[in-house]
Amino acid sequence: MAFKKEVVEIIEPRDVFVGNVKADVTLEEFGEYESESCAKANEVVKRLLEDYDGKIRFNFRHFPLTNIHQRSLKAGEAAVATAQEGKFWEMHNILFANRKNLGTTSLKLHSKEAGVNNKRFLDDLVNATYGWQVQGDLKEGLNRGVKEVPTFFVNGEKVAKATYDELSKAIEAALKKVKKKAPVKAPTKQKAA
Repeated sequence: MAFKKEVVEIIEPRDVFVGNVKADVTLEEFGEYESESCAKANEVVKRLLEDYDGKIRFNFRHFPLTNIHQRSLKAGEAAVATAQEGKFWEMHNILFANRKNLGTTSLKLHSKEAGVNNKRFLDDLVNATYGWQVQGDLKEGLNRGVKEVPTFFVNGEKVAKATYDELSKAIEAALKKVKKKAPVKAPTKQKAA
């Protein structure tokens, strides 16, 4: 008797956005949840999402600096786990608000606060069920030249500083570039009556 293996689709971090998911401009951050700089950058991102409402989308990628922050890897895994239930952004903000309290048991409590009802959440954390997704982000970040957190990209272009001014300049430039590339509508032929 053959057993059918259940195939589980995992929502990857690269596919989780906030803002206008169809926007032509993507703001992407490689960061981690224990970093004070990333927590400050999260506030900048919130402001950018308000100021560019409807014009941008934001994607957070995991880049845990485990040599400095031992709990950042599990926090990233917890965020990916909550994404499976559509609660990534709730968890994302809760993790930053509680960045000094990211032990495994605390992560379970944070997930409940985010609205996650997965009874296997703690098992998934202990068994590193979503570890490959976090490692995949880390590897991609390294391949793209990320060395520190936070590191931002706007439409794939690295932004020098994680300040509101620098990021908004990069977003403005990307918006102008997108407008220039917008397809020109060909005149429609009218039928003779």
